[in-house]
Amino acid sequence: MPKKRILIIGGVAAGMKAASRLRRLDSQSEIVVVERSQRFSYGACALPYFVEGLFDDLDEVRQTPAGVTRDEAFFERVKGIKVLSGCEAVEINRQQQRVLVRNLESQSSEYIGYDNLVLATGCRPIMPALPGMELAGVLPLKTMEDAEKIDRFASDAKRAVVVGAGLIGLEMAEALVARGLIVTLLERQGQILDAVVDADLAGLAARELSKQGVDLRLNEGLVSLEGEAGRVCRAVTKSGSYAADLVVMAIGVRPETELAAAAGLRLGESGGILVDPQMRTSDPQIFAAGDCVEVVQLQTGKHLHLPLGSTANRQGRVLADQLGGSSDLFPGVLGTLIVKLFDQSLARTGLSASDATAAGYAAESVLISAPDRVHAYPGVKPVVIRLIADRNSRKLLGAQMAGPGEIAGRINVIVSLLSLNGTVDDLARLDLAYAPPFATAMDPLHQAANALRNKLDGLAASYTPLELQQRRQQLQPMILLDVRSPAEAEQVRIPGAILIPLGQLRERLHELPPDREIVPFCKLSLRGYEAARILLAAGFKKVRYLEGGVIAWPYELETAARQQVA
Repeated sequence: MPKKRILIIGGVAAGMKAASRLRRLDSQSEIVVVERSQRFSYGACALPYFVEGLFDDLDEVRQTPAGVTRDEAFFERVKGIKVLSGCEAVEINRQQQRVLVRNLESQSSEYIGYDNLVLATGCRPIMPALPGMELAGVLPLKTMEDAEKIDRFASDAKRAVVVGAGLIGLEMAEALVARGLIVTLLERQGQILDAVVDADLAGLAARELSKQGVDLRLNEGLVSLEGEAGRVCRAVTKSGSYAADLVVMAIGVRPETELAAAAGLRLGESGGILVDPQMRTSDPQIFAAGDCVEVVQLQTGKHLHLPLGSTANRQGRVLADQLGGSSDLFPGVLGTLIVKLFDQSLARTGLSASDATAAGYAAESVLISAPDRVHAYPGVKPVVIRLIADRNSRKLLGAQMAGPGEIAGRINVIVSLLSLNGTVDDLARLDLAYAPPFATAMDPLHQAANALRNKLDGLAASYTPLELQQRRQQLQPMILLDVRSPAEAEQVRIPGAILIPLGQLRERLHELPPDREIVPFCKLSLRGYEAARILLAAGFKKVRYLEGGVIAWPYELETAARQQVA
C-alpha cells in the first residue's frame, strides 16, 4: 500500500510548524514542503532587530535554540521531511489531486500528487503603483532577503523615510534610528497604529517617537518617489518632500491567495482563504493556515485578515492535529498585539470601546496610570492601562496598555480572562503575584479593575484624555483642577489648570464656583478621584476626574521653564 503524501506549499511559519507537528504524530506519511525561497523555517518577526544590529548573523532567525540551522538537510535527517526549496507551486489540479511545481533555477516543472494539500502561502507587502517605486533603495520588509537589502542600503545611508506607522513601520523607525539614520515616518492617517489603539494612547507613543528624534508626519500619504542615478533620493507627499537614501514601505500586506483562487477555493470577506475551525478549506482535501487565511474575531464573529507569527504557528499545529488524527480546533483570535517602541511598549487585546459599541455592547471603559512595581524599588516605571467592559453583564471586552513599564505579562492576563468570558469583578479578585521587584500590592490590573467598577457602580464620573481635550478645543466652560503638590506642578503641568493640593482642598472649597464643571487630576489620578469624591460630598454637581492624570496626558504640557512639550 503506497504511503499517504501530505504536500505543503509554503515553508515559513505555518507550513513548517504543520510539517514538524505532523511528523511527530504520523511517522509513516510522506511529507513534502514546496518553498519558493532558498531559506525557510525562520522567524520573520525578528528581522527588524537584525536591521537594528541586535544580532549580526541573519541566519540566527532560522536556527534552533541549540544553534542548528533549519535547512534541507536538517529537516531530512532530523524530521524526515523533504523540503523542495527554490521551487514554486504554479497550479493546483484538484480533480487529479496534484500540483504543478516549477524549479526556479532550472525552470523545469513536474506534477506532484497529494492525498492532502496544505496551503501556507503567507502574505505579500503592499507596494502601490506610484512613480519611482522601481528605484533602488525602495524596499519592503517581509523576507530574509528584504532584511539583507535594507541592511546594505542602511550602511551608507544618512536619511531614511518609513512609509506607514503600523507595527512594522514603528519597528523599522526604531531600527534605523539605532543605526544612526535621520528618520521621517509618514502616516496617512491622523494617528499611528490606526485601528490598533485609541488616539490618546497612540499620542503617548507619538510623543516617544518625537523624543527619540523621529520626524513623525501624520495625515501625509506618499505620492511619489524621486531618484538620482537610479537610486531613491526623495519621498514626496501632497504637502512636502523629504530627503531619503532609503525608503521602507510598511503600509500593510495582502494574503497570497492567487493559487487558491485559481483552483476555485473560496475566499473570505477579508480576501484571505476561507477555512473552518479545523483549518479546512472549501475542498475537504485541502487545508490552509497562516497569513494567507482569514480569521474570526472571537467576540464579534467578524472575519478579518490579521497576519501574525503567533497565529500562524498555532494554526499550523491545529492543522497538523487534524491530519494526524487529533481533534484540536482553531476557533479564532482576540486580536492580541504588542510592539516595542524605543523605551515604550504598546499592547492591545479584544475590543476597543468603539468596536464594542458597534458590536452591540453597552461599552464602558476606564484609563488608569500606575507604577509597574513598588515605587521605592529601583527601576520602577509607569504603565497606562485602559479596560473596556459591558455595563450590563460587567464582562470584560478588551484592554489597551502603554508605557515604559511592564505590560506584556499584564496584557496576557487580560487575554486569559477574555478567553474565559471573565468579568471586571473577576479581574479585581485575581490572586496575582506580588513582590516589590515585580508589582505593587494592588497590581495595576487590580487598580484598573477597581476604577472601572467604580464607574460601573456610579461612584465616579470621568473624562478620558481624548474627551477632555475635545471639550477644551470646543471651549467648554470648566475648571481643570490640579490637586498635586506645588513641587509636582512646578516640574510639569497641563496648561490652564489651577492648583489646589489635595490636602488643602477641603478648606479651600469656597474658591471653586459650584455651578461650573470641575475636572480634578493628579499625576496618576488616584488623588484626582479622591478630589472628585470630596467635591461631590460637598455638594458640587458637575464633577468628572481626568483618567490617567498627567502620566497619560498625550497633549500639550508645560515644564518648569514654561516650555511647551508636544
